[in-house]
Amino acid sequence: MRRKLIEPNLHRLSVGKQCAVLSISWSSFYYAPKGESEMNPDLMKLTDKQFLETPFTGCSR
Repeated sequence: MRRKLIEPNLHRLSVGKQCAVLSISWSSFYYAPKGESEMNPDLMKLTDKQFLETPFTGCSR
């Protein structure tokens, strides 16, 4: 991954310039994923239950 090539403490080249050289966005270097919420598995179970009970309802395309 190119993000691992960036050295934040390099005094000759700023993080922004390093990102530009590696063709990645500056914000992606600082991005930290939040992870899954505690409520997500419960919502997924409810969705699955509803679909199994009524598979014929939903979005028609």
